[in-house]
Amino acid sequence: MNRILLILGLILTCQISNGQTKNFIDQPYLETIAKVDTLIKPDIIYLDILIREKDERNRIPVEEMESKMIQKLKSLGINTEKQLTLSDLASNFKKYFLKQKDIMKDKAYELKVFDSQTAGKVLVALEEIGISNVNLDRTEYSKMEELKLELKAKAVEKARTQADFLVRPLNQKVTRAIHITDKYYETYNNFSGELQEVVVMGYSNKGKQEYEPPTIEFRPIKVESEVSIKFAIE
Repeated sequence: MNRILLILGLILTCQISNGQTKNFIDQPYLETIAKVDTLIKPDIIYLDILIREKDERNRIPVEEMESKMIQKLKSLGINTEKQLTLSDLASNFKKYFLKQKDIMKDKAYELKVFDSQTAGKVLVALEEIGISNVNLDRTEYSKMEELKLELKAKAVEKARTQADFLVRPLNQKVTRAIHITDKYYETYNNFSGELQEVVVMGYSNKGKQEYEPPTIEFRPIKVESEVSIKFAIE
């Protein structure tokens, strides 16, 4: 008896499922795909800074260079407690051997700044105290989540407009949306090593003169939203 009821239940479920699928397919609809994109200027910039003891007779300890770096950054109005972090927890203890009895140390930091002008000032300030190993890691946009929603809404509006234009010559009308899917694309550029090239080119003709902050232009971030909507038509 239980087996018969189970079989009947499965048959009924399949019929309901097929009926729903059939109803969706049978009703007249129009599917449109719309894309919108924009380019935004990044407002968060991450710099990788490596402090390394030099193989010189009068070696400057990493701790001393670190202290000078923090003082320089503070002089630029940078909140080092919030914007400067160690790249990894092991960075405090990173060491390597040059000779049998010669131990060298280094520290890796990540610095967050909020505009290209400050990034240029950081390059100059660190160069003045002998820290030139600075690379651009990545850029971000602080209001990305709000932008995603805005682009999705624009893509939906564009899809509806396209649908209206397509059915107008047929004397038909678009009604409700019966199925919606969306995709989101975000293109970040990998700048690894690029900033160091800017530093070299910017300083090559300066000699030992007073450095001016280099002009740095960051490529914009491309953000794109795509929607596919099935509209019922009548």
